[in-house]
Amino acid sequence: MQLGRIDQVAFAVEDLDAAIELWQGVFGATLEYREVVDSDLVEEAMLRVGDGYIQLITPTSDGSTVARFLARRGPGLHHVGFAVPSVADAIDHLKAAGVRLIDQRPRRGGGGHTVAFVHPQATGGVLVELVEDGADRG
Repeated sequence: MQLGRIDQVAFAVEDLDAAIELWQGVFGATLEYREVVDSDLVEEAMLRVGDGYIQLITPTSDGSTVARFLARRGPGLHHVGFAVPSVADAIDHLKAAGVRLIDQRPRRGGGGHTVAFVHPQATGGVLVELVEDGADRG
């Protein structure tokens, strides 16, 4: 398995509107979409920057992993997403290599993309998202 381009860098934020305003107004990012991802108990905004994206995520429930992240660490870098040709193949490869995964199967993520997460204990403390490549976001 080989990782492709960096698809996105994700930031956990407490105020999604303020974060969108900052990234658009100060840094010139373009909002591609904003949606609630019920399965993850978050609302996300995907903003284009150059050839990649900034993903802003905020919890919609105190029970979400992002709410726990914010309570422990405060706002900031949450995860890095990498494009892969096939999330299913990447999962199979990582399982065979004994890599700890959060998702054992591909699932739907924001924007309808197929995703899976690799546990940060397997990657030196970095939460890694695998994003199936092949279609633009938005």
